[in-house]
Amino acid sequence: MKKQFNRMRQLANQTVGRAEKTEVLSDDLLQVEKRLDLVKQVTHSTHKKLTACLQGQQGTDMEKRSKKLPLTMLAQCMVEGAVVLGDDSLLGKMLKMCGETEEKLAQELIQFEFQIERDVVEPLYVLAEVDIPNIQKQRKHLAKLVLDMDSARTRFHQSSKSSSHPSTLQPGAKSESLREEMEEAANRMEICRDQLSADMYSFVAKEIDYANYFQTLIETQAEYHRKSLEILHSILPQIKAHQEAWVEKPSFGKSLEEHLNISGREIAFPIEACVTMLLECGMQEEGLFRVAPSASKLKKLKASLDCGVLDVQEYSSDPHAIAGALKSYLRELPDPLMTTELYDEWIQASNVQDMDKRLQALMTACEKLPTDNLNNFRYLVKFLSKLTEYQDANKMTPGNMAIVLGPNLLWTHTEPNMTEMMTTLSLQIVSIIEPIIQHADWFFPGEIEFNLTGCYGSPIHTNHNSNYSSMPSPDMDQSERKQPHDQSRRPLSVATDNMMLEFYKKDGFQEVGPCAPKGPLRPVWWDVRPVDRSAVTGQPVTHTT
Repeated sequence: MKKQFNRMRQLANQTVGRAEKTEVLSDDLLQVEKRLDLVKQVTHSTHKKLTACLQGQQGTDMEKRSKKLPLTMLAQCMVEGAVVLGDDSLLGKMLKMCGETEEKLAQELIQFEFQIERDVVEPLYVLAEVDIPNIQKQRKHLAKLVLDMDSARTRFHQSSKSSSHPSTLQPGAKSESLREEMEEAANRMEICRDQLSADMYSFVAKEIDYANYFQTLIETQAEYHRKSLEILHSILPQIKAHQEAWVEKPSFGKSLEEHLNISGREIAFPIEACVTMLLECGMQEEGLFRVAPSASKLKKLKASLDCGVLDVQEYSSDPHAIAGALKSYLRELPDPLMTTELYDEWIQASNVQDMDKRLQALMTACEKLPTDNLNNFRYLVKFLSKLTEYQDANKMTPGNMAIVLGPNLLWTHTEPNMTEMMTTLSLQIVSIIEPIIQHADWFFPGEIEFNLTGCYGSPIHTNHNSNYSSMPSPDMDQSERKQPHDQSRRPLSVATDNMMLEFYKKDGFQEVGPCAPKGPLRPVWWDVRPVDRSAVTGQPVTHTT
């Protein structure tokens, strides 16, 4: 109690300047002391944030940590979902494979967090909460011992002054006792100072070790991500292989080549399905391809064709919806059926005034079409030619069909101007399509089998959605993804067909409709003469007016 009183009195005297304060640490150690506070603050904050990044429960064994890990619960959910959907569905396969992958990633994450906790988190905690506080505690203890030493020295000096006074004959026992107390306090202070100095110098020397904690953090993260990336790289080819091998994929908005390669078909499913249905129920329907169908019915039919489930009976009574779906498929191709690459050549052919030479130019362009495009173009033209056999009933002459279908078969790769589209380009496209339909047997001689795969679709496959009516379908994925492509390249929509017809009427084309006179819809100046195939060889041909 007396020592504490003396210490407080000495501190008060030092505070007001009545006594000197002894500094026992060197300037270097004083700088280390300041650095200790900064390092503690930074390490404590880093430890706190790093701990918050760990997803597993700290301090638990590997098994308990795994159960509580969000990634593990995700993996379990996906695997359970795969069981519900079954391995015979693509979604079920994907869930199973991805669930197993997520489980592997979870195990890697557990190993990573366990190593981080052991090699980084715990050492940072020891540094911030144990090592540095112990040094600071020693520093406070040294400050007390210095006060004790200064207090003892002050009292000894005061006693010595009193003993040297002339009235005092000899130094008393009290002075000797104070001297011993001063020496003992100085010894205790030196021992504490030496220990503190050693710890502080040790702290400075170990800074490289403390820095290694953060190097270990990055190295461990790199190793974790490397292993995780290996897992992902190993599973991705398998996932892609399953998706590529899956035969049910959408066709609308996909390139013709991609759809045919995936499905193993020669004719695109929407083209064959729509054509074969129209052959059964739409050949004599007035205004086929010109009359716009119900928007909701058309949307439903397109979705049915895309996912491979189609109720034939439902649409057999609505041929306009079928025709609209066919036009939509052609319009939504990323590249037109007659290809943008050959666009200039088609237009140049349409500008040829002599009909024989125009037909030969069209034949030349047609022969340059890629095989897939040529096969589907031939299939479609032969159907349209067959449709003209019923033009007395359906009022769809080759000219009519060229007007409403032409912009869906060929369009420019640049953004079209509406006015231009309705005038020059439309006239040119019509002058391309109409003679090809009129002379379909010259362009594509021989008969053609329209129902190639039977039942308006591809060979029968398992239908994974029992809620729909089953029907053979193309090989399509059930996802609703749409392949993006240049919207500016699309031709006019179905709704503009009647606008185009009105324009052609004003521009000298004949009237079209139930009360219209018989005959093709074409400019009065355009004399289309049938040409024998021998015209290609340059042999004389007989023309009829």
